[in-house]
Amino acid sequence: MAITERITKTTTPTYWEGAIPVNYVYTYGLAGEAFFRAVKDKGTFLATYCEECDVWFVPPKIYCDRCFKKLEKYVDVGTVGFVETFTISFKNMDGSDKAMPRILAMVRIDGTNGGLIHYLEGVDPDDVAIGMPVKAIFKPKAKRTGSIDDIIGFGPIE
Repeated sequence: MAITERITKTTTPTYWEGAIPVNYVYTYGLAGEAFFRAVKDKGTFLATYCEECDVWFVPPKIYCDRCFKKLEKYVDVGTVGFVETFTISFKNMDGSDKAMPRILAMVRIDGTNGGLIHYLEGVDPDDVAIGMPVKAIFKPKAKRTGSIDDIIGFGPIE
């Protein structure tokens, strides 16, 4: 069956043999571009603010999802936050035991309504707690590419 073939009987299963020829380019979008450029160039996080709803968005958005106002101003909100929630992983994707457990947390950036999901680094699983203050750990500037991988994780604030 060709992709352009019209389906006339929807109860008959159909399939496509081989690779589906799809070409695309993924982009971060306007807000994502600004956010990851700040991560790469400055080692900090940007947010957008909706004055109508008094909401800070991290990562930034171009429209408020509450009132649909266009958001054009980006504000540096730093790299400090706190653990909103977390999970500890003891298994690898194949089901085998991890050598060391990994902690994945939702970190709410201070003063904002949003945050990032990333690993906690340098934190013992027995010591992690909701409300724990943490700070982003970035790759060295020369090794940053402008992606989420530029953030190594979040570590405890001494």
